[in-house]
Amino acid sequence: MSFALNMPKLSLSGSGAVADAVAHLKKQPVKKALIVTDKTLLELGVLNALLAELDKTGVASYLFDDVMPNPTARLVRKGVEVYQREGCDCFIAVGGGSPVDAAKAIRIMASNDGDICDYNGIGKVQNSGAYFIAINTTAGTAAEMTSNSVITDEDNKVKMVIIDPKQIPDIAVNDPELMTDLPASVTAATGMDALTHAIEAYVSVGAHTLTDHSALESIRIISQWLPVAVEQGENLMARDKMACAQFLAGMAFNSAGLGLVHAMAHQPGATHDLPHGVCNAILLPHICAFNAAENPEKFRAIAEAMGGDTLRLNDAEAAKLAVSLIKKLSDQVGIPSGFGKLGVKEEALGRWIEKALNDPCYGGNSRSATAEDIYELYKQAL
Repeated sequence: MSFALNMPKLSLSGSGAVADAVAHLKKQPVKKALIVTDKTLLELGVLNALLAELDKTGVASYLFDDVMPNPTARLVRKGVEVYQREGCDCFIAVGGGSPVDAAKAIRIMASNDGDICDYNGIGKVQNSGAYFIAINTTAGTAAEMTSNSVITDEDNKVKMVIIDPKQIPDIAVNDPELMTDLPASVTAATGMDALTHAIEAYVSVGAHTLTDHSALESIRIISQWLPVAVEQGENLMARDKMACAQFLAGMAFNSAGLGLVHAMAHQPGATHDLPHGVCNAILLPHICAFNAAENPEKFRAIAEAMGGDTLRLNDAEAAKLAVSLIKKLSDQVGIPSGFGKLGVKEEALGRWIEKALNDPCYGGNSRSATAEDIYELYKQAL
């Protein structure tokens, strides 16, 4: 079987990328864009440059700014109604993973039959849908360039993972000037999300020569620049480096897949409405230690990418160093030490196990895990 490398048709990076994206949109046969975003970004003025460029080029738009963290199926259904009511014929998402994932899901339902809950899983989307520009305002999810969207089925308390290359935006935009006002806590959470993407892609069963280098370079950049971005939010170089790092991680996991960290992190996010990046960061060192027991040589490379000296270490010792460096970085940027700090009680853990085992990301993990393994990992992360 051949290896599929999925990418947007065009990726624009660096200052001025928003204006360039609108110039490309103007060349398309479109009349009105649905802008999918959240109220906070609108209030902060993050959309000002985009709105000015759209006005300049004469492309009409309608703002759908109802997106909240962990977007729901109900929100998606509302977005489809707005898209159709307003006569829109293209999409612009502005934000991090939540607005971009919401736009992906609305786009699916605007051009496919059924309900969004019918698309949970891999390869179920028939039609790509209308022209789509995704403008990233965080450096973490890589949603602007991947085939994944995560939508919460609020009725069943589960995060659906919709995976299909037809979801990939036509243009991915990363302009570091949009990221300088990102709060330190969000910078930390999204940065650790990107680190999780890179590490899981590098050790996944789908890892490949075409993605390994992207994953390791992402790990190297994040280890160096995430603390700077957290401490100096206005540092444009740090923001640009993190934007590149999360994009590289997206390049890797978009084709190599993810693993047990994401499969387990989706569950507390769904039941307790916790930030996805924080859930990943809390679980990451514990699951890396679990995976390294069967695949320590991969973790030697991770330790080295994070600046660790492995010269005098065997593979098992190097893997332990990698885990300790991950934990050190997480602590340095202010990630909570466990789910207990976020109000999670032990009785919640058992309800997550079956859903984690059925999560589409689970199949990419390099080591099989039993229900007992998963419960023990949740306990370690409590």
